[in-house]
Amino acid sequence: MKRNRFPVGWDEARVQRVLEHYEQQTEDEALAEDEAAFRLRGQTVVVVPNSLVPEVTRLVGAHRSRRQISSGGPNTVSKPMAHRTRRSGTPSR
Repeated sequence: MKRNRFPVGWDEARVQRVLEHYEQQTEDEALAEDEAAFRLRGQTVVVVPNSLVPEVTRLVGAHRSRRQISSGGPNTVSKPMAHRTRRSGTPSR
Protein backbone atom coordinates (compact mmCIF):
# COMPACT_ATOMS: atom_id res chain seq x y z
CA MET A 1 0.00 0.00 0.00
CA LYS A 2 1.30 3.45 -0.91
CA ARG A 3 1.77 5.78 2.05
CA ASN A 4 0.56 9.37 1.76
CA ARG A 5 3.29 11.99 1.88
CA PHE A 6 2.51 15.46 3.16
CA PRO A 7 4.46 18.71 3.00
CA VAL A 8 6.49 19.65 6.06
CA GLY A 9 4.13 20.70 8.84
CA TRP A 10 1.13 18.88 7.35
CA ASP A 11 -0.44 15.59 8.40
CA GLU A 12 -3.70 13.72 7.83
CA ALA A 13 -5.49 15.63 10.61
CA ARG A 14 -4.54 19.01 9.14
CA VAL A 15 -5.67 17.94 5.67
CA GLN A 16 -9.02 16.83 7.12
CA ARG A 17 -9.47 20.18 8.93
CA VAL A 18 -8.84 22.10 5.70
CA LEU A 19 -11.25 19.87 3.78
CA GLU A 20 -13.95 20.31 6.43
CA HIS A 21 -13.48 24.07 6.39
CA TYR A 22 -14.03 24.36 2.64
CA GLU A 23 -16.77 21.73 2.46
CA GLN A 24 -18.80 23.52 5.15
CA GLN A 25 -18.16 27.01 3.80
CA THR A 26 -21.13 28.84 2.28
CA GLU A 27 -20.89 30.55 -1.10
CA ASP A 28 -20.99 33.95 0.67
CA GLU A 29 -18.15 32.94 3.00
CA ALA A 30 -16.10 31.65 0.06
CA LEU A 31 -16.66 34.89 -1.85
CA ALA A 32 -15.65 36.98 1.19
CA GLU A 33 -12.47 34.91 1.58
CA ASP A 34 -11.62 35.29 -2.11
CA GLU A 35 -12.21 39.04 -2.01
CA ALA A 36 -10.06 39.39 1.11
CA ALA A 37 -7.21 37.63 -0.72
CA PHE A 38 -7.33 40.30 -3.43
CA ARG A 39 -6.85 43.02 -0.80
CA LEU A 40 -3.75 41.52 0.87
CA ARG A 41 -0.77 43.82 0.80
CA GLY A 42 2.49 42.45 -0.51
CA GLN A 43 0.80 39.86 -2.71
CA THR A 44 -0.58 39.84 -6.23
CA VAL A 45 -3.26 37.61 -7.70
CA VAL A 46 -2.58 36.45 -11.25
CA VAL A 47 -4.21 34.09 -13.72
CA VAL A 48 -1.88 31.51 -15.22
CA PRO A 49 -2.57 28.57 -17.51
CA ASN A 50 -3.19 25.34 -15.58
CA SER A 51 -0.17 23.78 -17.25
CA LEU A 52 2.09 26.40 -15.59
CA VAL A 53 0.72 26.04 -12.04
CA PRO A 54 3.29 23.40 -11.02
CA GLU A 55 6.15 25.60 -12.23
CA VAL A 56 4.77 28.71 -10.50
CA THR A 57 4.30 26.70 -7.30
CA ARG A 58 7.92 25.51 -7.55
CA LEU A 59 9.17 29.08 -8.04
CA VAL A 60 7.19 30.39 -5.07
CA GLY A 61 8.49 27.54 -2.92
CA ALA A 62 12.07 28.27 -3.97
CA HIS A 63 11.59 31.96 -3.19
CA ARG A 64 10.18 31.16 0.27
CA SER A 65 13.08 28.79 0.94
CA ARG A 66 15.60 31.51 0.07
CA ARG A 67 13.77 33.99 2.33
CA GLN A 68 13.76 31.50 5.22
CA ILE A 69 17.48 30.87 4.84
CA SER A 70 18.34 34.59 4.63
CA SER A 71 16.03 35.59 7.50
CA GLY A 72 16.86 32.62 9.68
CA GLY A 73 13.21 31.65 10.13
CA PRO A 74 9.97 30.70 8.45
CA ASN A 75 7.97 33.14 6.36
CA THR A 76 5.34 34.47 8.74
CA VAL A 77 3.70 36.82 6.25
CA SER A 78 1.83 34.45 4.00
CA LYS A 79 -0.45 31.53 4.72
CA PRO A 80 -0.97 28.69 2.24
CA MET A 81 -4.34 28.73 0.55
CA ALA A 82 -5.88 25.55 -0.71
CA HIS A 83 -6.75 25.53 -4.39
CA ARG A 84 -10.46 24.99 -4.79
CA THR A 85 -13.14 25.22 -7.40
CA ARG A 86 -16.66 26.42 -6.93
CA ARG A 87 -19.33 23.81 -6.55
CA SER A 88 -20.50 24.52 -10.09
CA GLY A 89 -17.11 23.33 -11.34
CA THR A 90 -15.90 26.75 -12.51
CA PRO A 91 -12.60 27.92 -11.07
CA SER A 92 -12.84 30.39 -8.20
CA ARG A 93 -11.41 33.88 -8.67
